[in-house]
Amino acid sequence: MTSETLGVTAETAPTAPVGVEVIQNALKTMPLSPGVYRMISAKGEVLYVGKARALKKRVTSYTQLSRLPERLRWMVSETASMEIVTTHTEAEALLLEANYIKRMKPRFNILLRDDKSYPWLMLTDRHDFPQLAKHRGKMEKGTSYWGPFASAWSVNQTISILQRVFQLRTCSDSMFASRTRPCLLHQIKRCSAPCVDRISEEDYAHLVKQAKEFLAGEGTLLKAQFAAEMEQAAANLDYERAAVLRDRIRALAGMQESSVINPSSVRDADVIAVWQTAGQACIQVFFIRGGRNNGNRAFYPAHTKGETDSDILAAFVAQFYEDKPPPSLLLVNRDIEEAPLLAEALAIKRGHKVEILRPQRGERREVIEHAETNAREALERKLAESAGQAKLLEGVARVFGLDAPPNRIEVYDNSHIMGTHPYGVMIVGGPEGFDRRSYRKYSIKGGITPGDDFGMMREVLERRFGRALKDAAEQGREKSADWPDVLLIDGGAGQYSAVRGVLDSLGVTDVKLVSIAKGPDRNAGREWFHTGDAPPFQLEPRDPVLYYLQRLRDEAHRFAITTHRAGRSKALVKSELDEIAGVGPSRKRALLNHFGSARGVGQAGLAELEAVPGVNRETARTIYGHFHPDWTATG
Repeated sequence: MTSETLGVTAETAPTAPVGVEVIQNALKTMPLSPGVYRMISAKGEVLYVGKARALKKRVTSYTQLSRLPERLRWMVSETASMEIVTTHTEAEALLLEANYIKRMKPRFNILLRDDKSYPWLMLTDRHDFPQLAKHRGKMEKGTSYWGPFASAWSVNQTISILQRVFQLRTCSDSMFASRTRPCLLHQIKRCSAPCVDRISEEDYAHLVKQAKEFLAGEGTLLKAQFAAEMEQAAANLDYERAAVLRDRIRALAGMQESSVINPSSVRDADVIAVWQTAGQACIQVFFIRGGRNNGNRAFYPAHTKGETDSDILAAFVAQFYEDKPPPSLLLVNRDIEEAPLLAEALAIKRGHKVEILRPQRGERREVIEHAETNAREALERKLAESAGQAKLLEGVARVFGLDAPPNRIEVYDNSHIMGTHPYGVMIVGGPEGFDRRSYRKYSIKGGITPGDDFGMMREVLERRFGRALKDAAEQGREKSADWPDVLLIDGGAGQYSAVRGVLDSLGVTDVKLVSIAKGPDRNAGREWFHTGDAPPFQLEPRDPVLYYLQRLRDEAHRFAITTHRAGRSKALVKSELDEIAGVGPSRKRALLNHFGSARGVGQAGLAELEAVPGVNRETARTIYGHFHPDWTATG
């Protein structure tokens, strides 16, 4: 691939003729080869990313303003330069386009808002007794994976069934190595207890093999096999064994209660359905693997107004599989114009053939209709919630004298215990409700004295707005894209004045600051509001706006408490062993498993320390010397 920048740049926002001129200048040296093009504004912002089989032919269409929709005419008017990257094929261009869109988030592209990782099911094959566990992140060699699953709940349900049927261990390797007697999971018949030799390596390997067959979609054959073994056990009067097999059969049958949820004609596929209403779109995805439903998830892509179902689906598929492997089959509820090209691009990522089909009849059609119904109902619920949210934001604007309903409300809170483990947090509310992707945690670095909440708040605000002002300056903007309309804090007149002073010192004067205080009697429902431009006031106890503001404050308080607890727990996990040179995670784990605590390690003698697996004579002396500073090593 090759990359180059074409066109001219403008110092001010260009008009449409200037944008057309930029594109025409770029066309003079633009090749006919496949590739990706980027429209860039005068401030360096990527406006749009597109791909083409022939770059010059595709980009020429942007010079014909009368044939473009209003959205694209506006995009051309802001274009100050173009960049292109040529590729060998159009499929490569499509993959590169998806990568750029997901990374750069251009505001004239359809955007998939999906920043979550997906859980997988894994078996650690490299171990003599493989562990069954949930996994997120990078995949490692020596481990088998199945997925993805739509949620942690979905993978946990599957693990629970696998435990009941195959009794594979789920404990960590360190816990497995330190067990001296069976755990509770063995008592309730969820684990075969290989840690204490209650099952041979050969028999455990047979269970692992059966579990893999089940995950590969051989559940029907396994049920038949279990049924035959159950009859044989009953004939041999081994009723306990027959009961175990009966329970396994029931657990397997429970996963295939509905042919719509677990379609027999679909083995490995993603079922993808789009639905549009009121200028918004929802895409519902069902993950089918090994003939099982691994759960479903709803997505709400941005910038879809005026786009066709086909274009939305095409953009979604390209971006969704940019960072995850596609299955061999995608079932969709609308025809995609570029389906063959998308399938070719996905096949490059997967290394095997990928099909994109719109089923017309039979069970597959029922599956896609089921997904479409879920997409429609999810979007209707979202629109209903958004309508109620819009009224609340209109009420906020009315109460605080804003010119328009706020798009972004930021709420701040602090949490610490006598100055230890101090954290400040920010939560965000807006037209879509709580925007949890925008939540932020701030570990207080400056150090505070107990009770100095003003000092904590000052550090948080300086870090938050200092970064925002710096980003805006680098992008040539007056404000950053995440600039708030309202800033809500918990407290009275004192807190309001302190925060107002911090904002003024930073030059932040266009954000509405509001403090909410419960008053002398701490009576929730009779809060006082301080805005600086009016005397403190209260709202009617049953005012929906009051409930909304209370929810914002309480959510910030909840987030601050959980953040503080997580930080404190993390600190508690640390021990004095972390300070000893040569004692890493493995040796630390071995020492704690052997002696039970850091205190037990400190009380151990040299001979006891040397007896710990992984601790040699030199390391034992280092550990002993750490706990006994006056001791001098000899010999």
